[in-house]
Amino acid sequence: MKTVKSILILTLLLLDFTVFAQHKDSNQLAEIIKTYEKERTYDFNRFESVENTIAYYQKESDFAEKLIGDIAAINPKSLSETENISLELLLFVLQDKIDTHTFKMYLNPITSESAFHLNLAAMADRSFSNYNQVKTYLKELQSLPNKIEYNLALLRAGVKEGISQPKEVFGDYGFSYNKHITTDYNQSEFYKPFNHLPNVLTKEQKDSVLLVAKLSIQKNVIAQYKKIKLFFETEYFPNTRTKLGVTNTPNGKAFYQNRINFYTTSTEYSADDIHQIGLNEVARIKAKMQEIINDLGFKGSFSDFLKYLRTDPQFYATSPKELLMLARDIAKRIDGQLPKYFKTLPRKPYGVEPVPAAIAPKYTAGRYSGARNETSAGYYWVNTYNLPSRTLYTLPALTAHEAVPGHHLQISLNNELSTSIPKFRRNLYLSAYGEGWGLYAEYLADEMGIYTTPYEKFGQLTYEMWRACRLVVDTGVHAKNWGRQQVLDYMASNTALSMHEVTTETDRYISWPAQAISYKIGEIKIRELREKAESALGDKFDIRDFHVVILAEGTVTLSIMENRVNSYIKAVKNE
Repeated sequence: MKTVKSILILTLLLLDFTVFAQHKDSNQLAEIIKTYEKERTYDFNRFESVENTIAYYQKESDFAEKLIGDIAAINPKSLSETENISLELLLFVLQDKIDTHTFKMYLNPITSESAFHLNLAAMADRSFSNYNQVKTYLKELQSLPNKIEYNLALLRAGVKEGISQPKEVFGDYGFSYNKHITTDYNQSEFYKPFNHLPNVLTKEQKDSVLLVAKLSIQKNVIAQYKKIKLFFETEYFPNTRTKLGVTNTPNGKAFYQNRINFYTTSTEYSADDIHQIGLNEVARIKAKMQEIINDLGFKGSFSDFLKYLRTDPQFYATSPKELLMLARDIAKRIDGQLPKYFKTLPRKPYGVEPVPAAIAPKYTAGRYSGARNETSAGYYWVNTYNLPSRTLYTLPALTAHEAVPGHHLQISLNNELSTSIPKFRRNLYLSAYGEGWGLYAEYLADEMGIYTTPYEKFGQLTYEMWRACRLVVDTGVHAKNWGRQQVLDYMASNTALSMHEVTTETDRYISWPAQAISYKIGEIKIRELREKAESALGDKFDIRDFHVVILAEGTVTLSIMENRVNSYIKAVKNE
């Protein structure tokens, strides 16, 4: 009797100890996350000088290493599934902080399509209702020279380190600064808010404001953009690197592998692996595209068909308004199909708007820009610049990717997980997951019946081919010394993208190493896991449940996603 009682007491003590250990590990993880999410302040302004910026990233790297050491003391077996996901994702983002410092990524802050000076004019997208708002804007204009000088200093430091962008991707880069070098100050985009001063201002106040505004635009905008022009044309372009591949930069081979690991959220792929996967996918998709050409009875070669798509007027909108109307029509047709495929839909709606004119010339065909604030919808941007390059047969696939069931649905659901996951996860975006989901959404739109003509189906395949080609050309440039023309030729001969898009996309891959490979790698994994679940579960497979498994924990790495699907299969089988 005493033995049984002793065993019982021992069992209870062990249970108590286990519960204590679980609480201890959970609490410790919660404290580490809280420390990570807490705003960190240093005794300097990181945006004041290059030296301060370097010091900031050094401190962030040291901070990340310390937290990684603290995490090592936690037993993952004591945590719940959601806590383990948080732990793995935190380790991932902490490691990237270390890598950002190691590879000095902050010294190369521009790409062919993004730079500090490209979006500055967006600050003028405002209206005034009182005098304080006017004064706030004038202060912002006054701060422009310091902001611009700081960014130019970063770029100078990048050139000195040999990690700048190659000159070849900039082409007609004058568009990014010349339009702001106006002869009349009141023609500047930055002056627009002053054209509608609030009536609450007295005549004396208005006169004073307009005089200050004139001087500010001349000094803080026009003169500064002249400075930017001078910098790029006399300093940056003559001294930036001439070889395209990032592996030609100091420590470039290690950096490219690091970016492959980051953008695929995996360490299992080498550049050669990615390249071969791309070649295989290109061959598979091209065979499907050829089937459509044959079914249409087209007389000519594959390249002849691509030329036909690129040149026939029926495949292009005649006005920006028409293009936007067609995009909105497709978006609403997809909206009607969503309940069949998803148990949970985001509360936040989305709008369809043109890509801002300031960035449109070098921008992609469309992109999801997200909600600007709590009172704003999400936005699907459609590029209405250069209409002869905006193919209508790819518009359904673009809409599915950027709006629903793609980025708006996935990102909004992620943001709405307000209580179940930590803040850092709600704000996290990993390309292999997010862009993989976007490409999977294009595939899903086919099941929804959104592609209504053979040309639109060909458009979906050409978008998939586009992402497959990225695996080939990104690794081609950065690991196999491909030239820019070689990339242009490969993209043009295998996809039905317009030549304008082929050009802007090529420059994007060169200036943003490895990001472009995330789409296809992520999509391959999602479709592979879906096929596995369908095969394992048969009649028990439910597409809505599968999508819950993929989306319910928000942004995750591909390994976390795979573990969740495996657990889902096991749970359904054991019902």
